[in-house]
Amino acid sequence: MRLAILSDIHANREAFAAVLADPVCRAADRIVLLGDLVGYGPDPVWCVERAQTLVAAGALAVRGNHDHSIAELDPAMNPVARAVIEWTRGQLSPAQAAFLAALPLTAELGEALFVHASPDHPEDWIYVSAENRAMAAFRACPQRLVFCGHTHVPALWCADRAGRVTAPPRPEGLPVPLLASRRWLAVVGAVGQARDGVAQAGWALFDTERAELSFRRSRYDVAATAAKLRGLGHDESLARRLTQGR
Repeated sequence: MRLAILSDIHANREAFAAVLADPVCRAADRIVLLGDLVGYGPDPVWCVERAQTLVAAGALAVRGNHDHSIAELDPAMNPVARAVIEWTRGQLSPAQAAFLAALPLTAELGEALFVHASPDHPEDWIYVSAENRAMAAFRACPQRLVFCGHTHVPALWCADRAGRVTAPPRPEGLPVPLLASRRWLAVVGAVGQARDGVAQAGWALFDTERAELSFRRSRYDVAATAAKLRGLGHDESLARRLTQGR
């Protein structure tokens, strides 16, 4: 089975549509959405509707911190993010808000765990951005494979049988064998707001039979999304982040 794993769509219709139209994604057997369908971006209604359709067709989906904030605002959220969440609340229908609130914090499929942030207390939205965070994530769950998002920066960690954590090479676009003798944690990047300097939609493809993971990119009309944000009067930093991929 080939899983297309998408995270941090952030109400970016152009990016979400581009990934779903990517021939590699279209050939996948199942889609997994790792949360943050909303927040930051200009098209929350379209993105939630598309996610609802995908879930109805068999996609897996978990809740991200921005999705969670539609019902319960995170007091730690920065003012720019908070302003967009408050605007988003006025855009979504009650049914769409209920859909986000009902999404689980984690999902499992075979030997894989899917979570927005870290399996180490998923409700605390911990960023897996360093070796010690990856180690805590491995210790918090029994699964051999963990897939998450939240940081907006693709990353790959593995733990050997002694529990030592390292970051192996991660060639973009090429399959990485997830060896059975190790445990693996992949941060799949961000569809709707990349922060690693590449202004494209980032996602991942996992082949369960071959046990191979590929980090992928899909080009989209960044300028169109940025123009929408400016037209809505959202903070200029949000449009600038898209164009810079930061």
